[in-house]
Amino acid sequence: MPRCAKSQLGGTIRLVMAKNKKTKKKAAGKKSEPSMTIVTENRKAKHRYEILDSVECGLMLIGSEVKSMRDGKMSLDEAYIRVKDNELWLIGSDIAHYKNAGMWNHDPRRPRKLLVHAREYDKFAGRAHERGLTLIPLRVYFNSRGIAKCVMGLVKGKKLHDKREALKKRDSDRGLQRAMRRG
Repeated sequence: MPRCAKSQLGGTIRLVMAKNKKTKKKAAGKKSEPSMTIVTENRKAKHRYEILDSVECGLMLIGSEVKSMRDGKMSLDEAYIRVKDNELWLIGSDIAHYKNAGMWNHDPRRPRKLLVHAREYDKFAGRAHERGLTLIPLRVYFNSRGIAKCVMGLVKGKKLHDKREALKKRDSDRGLQRAMRRG
């Protein structure tokens, strides 16, 4: 049984509990949990777009969608974000059916509402209406508390010559790295 010590602080009584030595040893033996679990990432976004800014936002999901996402069954390949009635919506993402949901399964391609603070909405939605700028999802993950989050990016489309330059630069950097390893 843990010991308690009483101390008087400004007229209030505070109970201080001593730590149990057994629990301390168990905690030291446990592996720390990862801070976030990535579900999916939009890999083509870095190639197709120039990322100007990004912000983290929440996702409104139903139970079978969350279960399917925990299995890694989500795709952002053709997904984009639209503004409708002063709300942000994730459109075109595909969350596969969860096999154990039965008749309560979800529509895999339904629009999903994104949750952002008002000041972030004003900043991003206002800039998204500028010529050539688009909102796209960059990454979806579960944070340390198990809540689904989406990183939304404000992007500008790259021209074909910009994409070619990026590929040439990447190839030359790889060649330099190889040469440095050999020599």
